[in-house]
Amino acid sequence: MAVQAAEAAGALLSARVDGPLGVRPKGAGGDVVTELDTAAEDLIVERLRASYPGHRIIAEESGILDGAPGEDMVWLVDPLDGTNNVAIGMPVYAVGLALCARAEPVLGVVHDPVSGRTWSAVRGRGALGPDGRPLTLADRPRPGREKNPLLAWTQGHQVGAGDPVAFAMRSALELRCARMLQLWAPLVAWTMLARGDIDGIVGYLPEIVDLPAGMLVAAEAGAELRRLDGAPYELGIDRPPSELGFVAARPELLDRLLETTAKIDPRDGRAPLAR
Repeated sequence: MAVQAAEAAGALLSARVDGPLGVRPKGAGGDVVTELDTAAEDLIVERLRASYPGHRIIAEESGILDGAPGEDMVWLVDPLDGTNNVAIGMPVYAVGLALCARAEPVLGVVHDPVSGRTWSAVRGRGALGPDGRPLTLADRPRPGREKNPLLAWTQGHQVGAGDPVAFAMRSALELRCARMLQLWAPLVAWTMLARGDIDGIVGYLPEIVDLPAGMLVAAEAGAELRRLDGAPYELGIDRPPSELGFVAARPELLDRLLETTAKIDPRDGRAPLAR
């Protein structure tokens, strides 16, 4: 059902993305929302309500939609991850759905309307690629990337341009990688990590709705996650943004990235930036 809902929303987006978008500001951080966001979200929420009327829903645009009293199952809906890209005509966006049990993600679906591909995962049962076959990270990174990894960076909309921690961490990481992508669509980056197209992702004060679906796909494919300070990572939708920062990477790369992120002082961003 989750795959079908994500793909139906993707079909809606693909059919209307080249038409009038009705772009309007969202908050004070430069984010935007379009009529596509709300239309895709309405479609997904309608399907969730029809199949699981008692489940709670946390949707990107609608917020918290209550379910039955005492219900532990919660859906997170990101109907259009990459709205800013769509608004400027850049075809990098995705649809994400995650199901959480007692705040812990147990199912994730990411659909890419541009390519028509879908990735999914169930906790403890692995990830599936677009062909329906198990998705597993290769044993080794792609040639030339053993010491020069390709990374992605994501941060929450509340992070300002002058944030000293974000600036210090990005700068330090860029000195230690071949390239750092900032896609404005974290769900796309998560599927890239799961496929081995990139080697790691670092997130600073990330948006909760962007996390569970893609993170579960990447983790079930073989990526490992830690907090920015190197502590074990526990993703829960009830945690504040300050506890959601992460490093996700191929297992053999994780410690190297943590050598960089763990040195950044979370109070002022001070850290040595030498190689």
